[in-house]
Amino acid sequence: MREFFIEENIGKARTLHTSFYTDPTLFEELKEKFFANSWQFIPDARHVRGNGDIHPFYLLENYLDEPLVLTRDQEGKLRLLSNVCTHRGNIIAEKPCKTASLRCKYHGRLFGLDGRFHSMPEFREVEDFPSSSDDLPAIPLFQWGEWLFASLKAIHPAGLFLQEMMDRLNWLPVNEYRFHPELTREFHVKAHWALYCENYLEGFHIPFVHAGLNAVIDYGNYSTETFRYSNLQLGIAKEDENCFDLPKSSPDYGKKVAAYYFFVFPNMMFNFYPWGVSVNVVSPISTSETKVFFYTYVLDHSKYNSGAGSNLDRVEFEDEEVVENVQRGIRSRYYNHGRYSVSREQGTHHFHRMISSLLR
Repeated sequence: MREFFIEENIGKARTLHTSFYTDPTLFEELKEKFFANSWQFIPDARHVRGNGDIHPFYLLENYLDEPLVLTRDQEGKLRLLSNVCTHRGNIIAEKPCKTASLRCKYHGRLFGLDGRFHSMPEFREVEDFPSSSDDLPAIPLFQWGEWLFASLKAIHPAGLFLQEMMDRLNWLPVNEYRFHPELTREFHVKAHWALYCENYLEGFHIPFVHAGLNAVIDYGNYSTETFRYSNLQLGIAKEDENCFDLPKSSPDYGKKVAAYYFFVFPNMMFNFYPWGVSVNVVSPISTSETKVFFYTYVLDHSKYNSGAGSNLDRVEFEDEEVVENVQRGIRSRYYNHGRYSVSREQGTHHFHRMISSLLR
């Protein structure tokens, strides 16, 4: 995959070849190479507050589309399990509820909320039964505050993706953030998922696309820091705009930080504002369609919808317009690669380097 090699020196590098965005075979291969191997944001722990609560869902529905169920067993332990019966593959839990066990409605196979096989009708004559393969597989689960992350393969620990964000913001009272479903949004973008991520990963377009955001962000002091599987864009407030009250322990103490924009590979965005956080999950549909979910968590209602974290729907629509135009452009027979701004597109270059490395 030589066409996807990205030069380490950003001053010499060219962007990804357009075939990355248009090849349907590659789009399918990335399910395992990128998404199943990484850590994904899932419904938070508040969905299963009490012992016996369960919450079924599909991880990246319509792409990974993996049926899972979040459970809190009778001892209060939180677990994430496969939601597929180990007998004939039926979906077990169909809706959130409180229960003492998981029973398949097809043939009555019974599991504990820890996933262990309990019983099965008409199976006395079956040899070497039950075995560990009759238990529901447990999915690796990582928790930060009330936020949960899952990995279908977990070839790398969650910290490799999330630790820089957690360390940088270790002073935030993450357990006090409250989910607001009425403020949560779902957007259908007619573009490849990676194009949407690339747009997020640079502030270069802010003066040209986001007049409102440009009015509150000090573009001259906008900066990007890159890590192994994540990066940070630091938005500095102009004089009179809302900013974080940073503790002296913060490496950003003394700065007027209006927003922390953390990207976690391959498809998660954590936008921290003085009022709370908007967690954006990019879910691929096809080479030209993507769903983006905005999960809203509020910490301080008095600051909500102000400063850099105001009018997020308008900012989203502005981003969608330009990203959908890029989707049309990358199909052109006259465009294969671009170049990077050395001072403004470090995040996009870093993203492409991660893609290049994992593909090779």
